[in-house]
Amino acid sequence: MTNRDPKSLITIARSSGNQSEAEPLDLGVRVRELRKARDWTLEYAANQAGLARSTLSKIENGQMSPTYDALKKLAIGLQISVPQLFTAPQRDQVNGRLAVTKTGEGAAHATTTYEHELLADSLSRKQMLPYRARVRARSMEEFDGWVRHDGEEFLYVLTGVIKLYTEFYEPIEMRRGDSAYYDAAMGHNVISSSDEDATILWVTSLT
Repeated sequence: MTNRDPKSLITIARSSGNQSEAEPLDLGVRVRELRKARDWTLEYAANQAGLARSTLSKIENGQMSPTYDALKKLAIGLQISVPQLFTAPQRDQVNGRLAVTKTGEGAAHATTTYEHELLADSLSRKQMLPYRARVRARSMEEFDGWVRHDGEEFLYVLTGVIKLYTEFYEPIEMRRGDSAYYDAAMGHNVISSSDEDATILWVTSLT
């Protein structure tokens, strides 16, 4: 595979935009903000997380350092990931951003197995990396091992027939209109089962 594989595309996307030093974060304050943003009472949030009300109160008031198990319960209860508990909200977030990519105008990045077209390439500091891919590969032997990277990924078949190979599941044949959502840290590769190259839409999370 060439050096412009999906992992390099994600690295490029993550490095775009201005970098700023993270401010120290108070976990208790962060948890309280997340709870209040949902308009949840302390008791309701504790029930959602499977924690005692007193435990959640101590966490919010900085009187207790939660175990990792408690952090996982909190994250599940708040419907976020554990890292998001330690990520400060973006104070300078701009609303109303828009990027339009006309057909064929996306930034092209070709590899031996895929031909990628990056969408919304002009938009910096994205939370997602959307790209259209033409699947050239016809067998797993064409790949230099599994592709894996941080984040989650959504795949949607636009044309043709593909076979989705993953590290922990049996290969899945997918046709136009089929989709898959998976953990991108799990090894994954896609081949085309069509006579012609299949095309798919990929969306990768960057957070």
